[in-house]
Amino acid sequence: MFLNRFFTAHADNRFSFTREQASQFAKQVANDFNPIHDVDSKRFCVPGDLLFAKVLIEEGLSKHLRVQFKGMVGDGESLSLQDLSGGCKALINDAGKEYLEICSDGGRITDADIIEKLVCSYVAFSGENFPHVLVPLMKDGGVMINPARPLVIYESMSVELDSVDLVDPCIEAAGSALNVDGRRGNVSLEFVFKDSGKVVGRGKKTMVLSSLREFEQPAMDALVNQYFERREQFAA
Repeated sequence: MFLNRFFTAHADNRFSFTREQASQFAKQVANDFNPIHDVDSKRFCVPGDLLFAKVLIEEGLSKHLRVQFKGMVGDGESLSLQDLSGGCKALINDAGKEYLEICSDGGRITDADIIEKLVCSYVAFSGENFPHVLVPLMKDGGVMINPARPLVIYESMSVELDSVDLVDPCIEAAGSALNVDGRRGNVSLEFVFKDSGKVVGRGKKTMVLSSLREFEQPAMDALVNQYFERREQFAA
C-alpha cells in the first residue's frame, strides 16, 4: 500500500513516524501546508490524517466508528494499538501516553484496495479545509485564528455506514459549522460516503480553533497568501 512509505514498522506491531515521513504525507498526500508539519518546526507534530489513515490500515473501517484525538504525536515515538474495554482501542507510546482512542462496532471493511481508496478520498476532502472551508466560517463568525501561530487541532471523527459492501467508494463534503465560545471555536465538518453515485454512509470531523480574535481581512488575506506561497514553493 502507498501509505507504507510514510511510517516505520518495528517489532511487536509497533510503528513510528519520522519528521520527513510525516511532512511528506502532509504535503504530498493531504495537501496540508500547516507549518507544524514542517521538518524543522519547533512545534512539529504528526498530521492527524496520517494517524487516522494508519489506524484504518491496521483495523479496517467499521460500520460504526468513532475516533477521539487526545494528543499530538512527535517524531520517532514508538506507537502501538492496545485493547481497551467495550470494543475500543487506544494508540499509545511505550510510556503509556494515549494519543487516540478508536471505538468500532458492526461489520468491517478490510480489503486493502478499498481502504486505500477511502484514505485517498478522505485526505483529499480534509486537505481542502484550509482555506476553502475554514476561512469563510471564521469570516461569518467574525473571528480568526492567530496569524502568527495558527493552530487547528483535530478533536474527533465519526463514521456511520449503511453497508460495508463497497466497490468504488469516495467521500464528498456535506456541510460545515463553527460554534464560538470566547477564544475557542468548535468546527464541525460533515461528509458523505458515496459508492457508484449512491450515498452509503455519513461522517463528521470536529476540530478546535484556539486563541481566537476579531476577524481582520488584511491579516487573514496575508495568512492565506502565505499558505498558497508555501504550496507553490513545494510544487516548484
